[in-house]
Amino acid sequence: MKTQIHELPNGLRIALTRIPNSSTATFLIMTGTGSRYETPEENGMAHFLEHMFFKGTKQRPNARAISEELDSIGSVYNAFTAKDRTAYYAKVSHKHIMIALDVISDLFLNSKLPKKEIDKERGAILQEINMYEDMPMHSVDDVFDATFFEKDTPLSRTILGPKKNIKTFTREMFKTYFTRNYTTHNTVISVAGNFNENKILKEIKTRFKAMSDAPAPICQKARVSSLEEPRVAVKHKKTEQTHLMLGVPAYEYRHKNTYAQMILLSILSGGMSSRLFTEVREKRGLAYSVRAWTQKYTDCAYLAIQAGIEPSNLQEALSVIVSVLKKMKTTKIKPEELKKAKEYILGNRDIQNEKTDHIATSVATEIINTGSVTDSIALKRKLNTVTSDDIKRIANELFNSKKATLAIIGPHSLKEQTELQTIINKM
Repeated sequence: MKTQIHELPNGLRIALTRIPNSSTATFLIMTGTGSRYETPEENGMAHFLEHMFFKGTKQRPNARAISEELDSIGSVYNAFTAKDRTAYYAKVSHKHIMIALDVISDLFLNSKLPKKEIDKERGAILQEINMYEDMPMHSVDDVFDATFFEKDTPLSRTILGPKKNIKTFTREMFKTYFTRNYTTHNTVISVAGNFNENKILKEIKTRFKAMSDAPAPICQKARVSSLEEPRVAVKHKKTEQTHLMLGVPAYEYRHKNTYAQMILLSILSGGMSSRLFTEVREKRGLAYSVRAWTQKYTDCAYLAIQAGIEPSNLQEALSVIVSVLKKMKTTKIKPEELKKAKEYILGNRDIQNEKTDHIATSVATEIINTGSVTDSIALKRKLNTVTSDDIKRIANELFNSKKATLAIIGPHSLKEQTELQTIINKM
């Protein structure tokens, strides 16, 4: 599987990943803008605008016209907004890829942003905010980000934005944001699956030749809170389960330690034989789900461990997690565990690459953030250069208790802060 990248004279990049035997194809447009490109008054606009793109164009006058056309071919379609990117896509039977291209291109380029639909959609977004407030598993990262990043900087804010902003957005504000942030120079079109490359490329060139080629927007440089001791943030909520997220600064996109970091994560959280799963769930039954993951940007990153636990077990669970991280610092992993971690990454990538929507998304994300795509052969080669000494070295660089942030949602208060900091300091 090979991705061909084309760049048009106006700066638009087109990534074509052809899989001749696939029964599906995905057409995706991703633009390198999200909530970190907003002013405080705009916070929530990137996500709101994503919703509005589905509310109608001249050719398809309302949301129903868009959804009926895609539903009529059995498409899986959606959009998402992150802090650094926004994407729109449709996955279809490969014979319908030109329809997917037609619809997604139309809503991306020609959305009318009708005022009456903006007014109606406010209610839906306010309920979406309420929904996530009631889902601590999905909102604990907002508590974490508000603490990990400097206060009142873009990355410290939520993607959905505050309710007061949602209630004030106007059509003119959306148009201003769109003009500033949606340009060819920060946009990637990614097509993956079974399709005719020449036909697709020709159609994209025709449709997008008039897209704005204004300079790509520039966001505020990330600012991580300066820490001299572990920082603890508690959001008190009467829940049956406490959700914790413990994180430390990590390696951003393009960092030389990227591949060692991938392996470190695989050792910690790669499957049900991983260290965190074994120690937290299998040996002690402290959590149903525990995972480690990274949030990466072009200028910063963090590595986080997240778990949902019985409130009374908070300190015990945190102690176990910290002990797992400390062991990574003090004990060199064995060759067989290193090999297993590498094979887990490669095997999981092969499984994910069975899905054309996953391929289209990951290819576009990599191009937006690095300018290129790493294929499976290159990935294997780079993973194989990582040694056990590298894993121990980066564990000592990353797992620094003084730079750690702990976010908690549950029936707790800051009265526990000192005890929790004491546990983290054992890292």
